[in-house]
Amino acid sequence: MTGRVLPYEVHGEGPGRALVLHNWFGDRTSFAPLRDHLDGGAGQYAFLDCRGYGEARDTPGDYTMEEVAADALAVADDLGWDSFTVIGHSMGAKAAQVMLLDAPGRVRSLVGISPVSAAGFPLDAETWELFAGAAAEPANRRAIIDRTTGGRYDDAWLGTRVERSLNRSSATAFRAYLDSWARADFHERVRDNPVPVLLVVGAHDPALGAEAMEATWLRWYPNARLHVLEDAGHYAPEETPEALAEAIEAFLAA
Repeated sequence: MTGRVLPYEVHGEGPGRALVLHNWFGDRTSFAPLRDHLDGGAGQYAFLDCRGYGEARDTPGDYTMEEVAADALAVADDLGWDSFTVIGHSMGAKAAQVMLLDAPGRVRSLVGISPVSAAGFPLDAETWELFAGAAAEPANRRAIIDRTTGGRYDDAWLGTRVERSLNRSSATAFRAYLDSWARADFHERVRDNPVPVLLVVGAHDPALGAEAMEATWLRWYPNARLHVLEDAGHYAPEETPEALAEAIEAFLAA
């Protein structure tokens, strides 16, 4: 698949290089709190918008993980980066694994933040309806964000994220990405891949926490390690950005 250079912005001027892919509910602006804590002197972080999100909201596409991966590789080409780390939040981490398969000589390491595995994310019928209905129903989006952060936040916090999700993504793309990140299964293709992997999860995330990592990523990537953030749920870049930045930078410096 041929990718397309989509809107992106680079933070930092250091020698390290990382492409950063956002989650299902947020465009690249969802990383703003994290970006404030990243040491730009140590590395360069390129934050991308996927098709249908942010500044690429009106960019047409198939809205699949394969397309996200191809577009991200096009951005790497635009930057002149031969090799790099890929940091993916939730849905973005599944696309990062497609990049690893498509360009194994270029992806130096992976960082998954509450990451969806290569096997997708199994949902029972009721939960599937909740997620699929979120494209058209703001209340569904609120319920999902509330559930995956442990029910710890007030209406204002939840409302801000729902509004951003509605304003900075197209409903068509939002719905289409669900099929790709939740249902596509290519875990046999990544099994035993030796790439270094950091998995950062929140202790209050019932969906993609430590138990989910032990059943998926940690079985398939022999050089994966797990880091649990005690004060975070599913949205560590916004809930605990400083602690997340520290974990990422320690991994990249190793």
